[in-house]
Amino acid sequence: MTGETTVRTAGRIHGRSAQRAAVRALLDELPARGGHLVVTGEPGLGRTTLLDWAARAYRSGPVQRLAPGPGATATSGELLGSLRTVTSTAPLLVCVDDAHLWDARARAALAGPAQRLRPAGRTGVLLSVAGHRALEAEFARLPLVRLDPLTPPAAADLLDDLTDGTVAPAVRDLLVAEAEGNPALLHALLRRLSPAELSGHLPLSGPAADSTVLAEVAGAASAGDDEGAGDLLLTVAAAVRASHRPDADVGLVLDAVRRLRPASRPAPLPDPLPGQLALTGGRLRFHSELVRRTVHAAAAPDRRRDAHRALADALEQGDGAGPLPVLLHRSWSGAGPAPAPRLADRLASAADDATVTAPYGLRATAYTRAAELTADAATRAARYTAAAEQALLAGRPERARPLLAAARDGAAPAAVRGRAELVRGLTELGDGPVGDAHQTLLLAASLLAPDAPAAAETAALAAADAAWAAGDLRTCLDALAPGPPGDGGGPGPNGPAVHRDTTAPHPARTVAAVVREHRIGMRALLEGRLDRASAPLGQVVERGRTDDGPERLLRSAAAALLLGDVDAARRGGARALAAARQLGSDTLVPRALEYLAYAELRAGRHPQARAHAEEGLRTALRAGQRNTAAHHRAVLALAASIEENPDAVARHVAAALATARRHGLAQVTTLAEWATARADLGRGRPHAAADRLGLLVLPGPGRGHFAVWRLAVPCFVEAAVLAGRHEDTREVLADFADWAAFGADPQAAAQLARCHALLAPPDRADALYRRALARHDEAGGDFERARTALLHGKWLRRRRRPGEARGLLGTALAGFDRCGAGVWAAQARGELRALGALSDAADTGTLTRLTPQQLRIARHVAEGATNREVALTLAVSTRTVDYHLRKVFAALGVRSRLELARLVEQAEQAEPVEKTGARP
Repeated sequence: MTGETTVRTAGRIHGRSAQRAAVRALLDELPARGGHLVVTGEPGLGRTTLLDWAARAYRSGPVQRLAPGPGATATSGELLGSLRTVTSTAPLLVCVDDAHLWDARARAALAGPAQRLRPAGRTGVLLSVAGHRALEAEFARLPLVRLDPLTPPAAADLLDDLTDGTVAPAVRDLLVAEAEGNPALLHALLRRLSPAELSGHLPLSGPAADSTVLAEVAGAASAGDDEGAGDLLLTVAAAVRASHRPDADVGLVLDAVRRLRPASRPAPLPDPLPGQLALTGGRLRFHSELVRRTVHAAAAPDRRRDAHRALADALEQGDGAGPLPVLLHRSWSGAGPAPAPRLADRLASAADDATVTAPYGLRATAYTRAAELTADAATRAARYTAAAEQALLAGRPERARPLLAAARDGAAPAAVRGRAELVRGLTELGDGPVGDAHQTLLLAASLLAPDAPAAAETAALAAADAAWAAGDLRTCLDALAPGPPGDGGGPGPNGPAVHRDTTAPHPARTVAAVVREHRIGMRALLEGRLDRASAPLGQVVERGRTDDGPERLLRSAAAALLLGDVDAARRGGARALAAARQLGSDTLVPRALEYLAYAELRAGRHPQARAHAEEGLRTALRAGQRNTAAHHRAVLALAASIEENPDAVARHVAAALATARRHGLAQVTTLAEWATARADLGRGRPHAAADRLGLLVLPGPGRGHFAVWRLAVPCFVEAAVLAGRHEDTREVLADFADWAAFGADPQAAAQLARCHALLAPPDRADALYRRALARHDEAGGDFERARTALLHGKWLRRRRRPGEARGLLGTALAGFDRCGAGVWAAQARGELRALGALSDAADTGTLTRLTPQQLRIARHVAEGATNREVALTLAVSTRTVDYHLRKVFAALGVRSRLELARLVEQAEQAEPVEKTGARP
């Protein structure tokens, strides 16, 4: 490789929003009080970049940048001398890079109270500390922000920013995989490639991340103090490479180290350990994955092979080691890159054996190594494809893509090329334009049909999934048409299943039956034939009660959602989640959480839906599944739409739509728009809600996703009636009546009665509201029942029937409180207050809903203080006061500072409380 490319500076910081928010909080608080924040992370993750950003962003006073000189330990005298040069009395931000390199007294001073550093004024201390070693004791109790590797999408965005998107796709995928989320390593890899290599016109002449480029980024962090420490570091690094977990058994490592030096005396584990290592629960691990890779790559080839041979010998003589680690160590202990057919066959056979307990990532490593040792081009392509499939199941699509590129071979049979296209399509379906995924999967089906009909059916079903995500009903039905019989897996409505389940042996006929039943039932449901859909989908749900494969359990949960059986969907999703976690599938975990979140949402359990979606979002982003992450964003937006934080709705909607519009995710778009409209409706803005919902539910080319828009009809009818647009509801209400009769949504019958009540003349509305409430009692769900009770209570109040209205509004308030629907609870309180039914005692009880900080702010505001005055009194930022005050207004159902003052006065007259917010 040559170093001909000049890499420009990135235009922005990628993938660090949470860390920047933590730093911003320190900067915002600094004018009122000092503080500390420690930023840590392995070499190359951008600690210095974050400190540079903080120094540029701080505007309230001077900034002092401190760093030790090259190769020297900085002293406390140098530290204090530097701070004396700052003469300003304004709040000071001190940014200290590589604070771990300062002497002990300097570290103690940096970690101590900020006023000791600079008695003349407030001081904020932002420290950068190396993350490839244990945190120094002086910094252990300070607030900590950890820089993790970038997610694959964020790393890809950074690469595009650095190169203006000129890198060839295959090279781009390889660099993202090799960098493993390390920005500095990505820079170094780019610098080493020539423009011809980056554009794909010349092949790469060697491994991208070799020992030279790794050592360039890791620096001295990977060096051992002596030969014994070097052997220990190398052995741990080699052991981790074949275990596909971050640590290695200390007994295995010590046994292998003794085999490396048979003539020397057996040595116990050194005390202290080399700084790069940590020992927890009898297992050794590196603090930094980059340092582990560097230690392994930089070792002399003979010594590296000896370490793998020693580990293989130790594993063979131990108990409980599976065949894959032993075979991998044997393969890496051989000399040179020459093919080894027998060893390759054994590796591939062990990786393919469903009775062998091994995580997906380890199987991917074994298939990859088998491919590297294979001479026959077609067999090599098949093994690279199998490796890509397992990498995708492990949640590493950035690893799957280069493996698929390596599998390309014109001499490979059509079935092998078809399987590669199937894995490629599934990868695109998780993170890419779903229209492209649909075409890729159709190509896979055509290639697989002659020799692998089961896999062909799987590809066709996955193509239907892509059409579902895009909102293309006709294309989805075409893909679900009867296809070749087989025993492959099939997709659920929100995501595909990988075509081969290596988790456990399972009768082929059972798998084939599940696939066939799901396809038949799903097609019948989309054609509007519930009588033909319920039996086959019911069989899929029933099989999920006794199944143990995560993909088949996901299919069961998907079928239950299609039938409206939310309890079965929750059960299947929870079992799929447990199975996926046990198998280490970072691809299936976010999908299982997606089904769980949707099931909780359909049941009206918004807090539970939010909890699953928050975890699902984190796991999806880590696994590079931006499309799945967008689904979780949409769920979070819907959950937040009933709460008192419109900013959260807007944030989640914006993030969901950013991916949905780029990748053609019509279902996500519909859900996100619905969330925005529902937030408007809850905040008393029916005109805005009706305008937005009308685009989703009214007939026309812009109508929402075919499987989602009907769910938004009740919101539209309510908004349209409140906005005086009764005529717009007739056609969609007729469609919704058909949907309710369909029986797939347990809430629909009650919602339909509520919609009719909203539109009915006075002599019929009361009976319709009561019918709706009765049907809610049959279907369950606090939120929807509370909405009906609220509307009925409003109707009764306006007709001067206060006694009846009081009971319904109180019931609505209790239901909203139970499901965390703060913005709707505020409406119910307002109605009760208009009735004069919210007593002083009730208002006092309402104050107990506030946190101590919120209560303090509410009292100061009630006394007439401005937000700035409150901030100065409580030593917080005005932004913090603004945030808490919005929460107070929503929780108490007030709309002005005057109304808040009255409520606080009434509450404190009814029951005096101490000014600290604690009851006597």
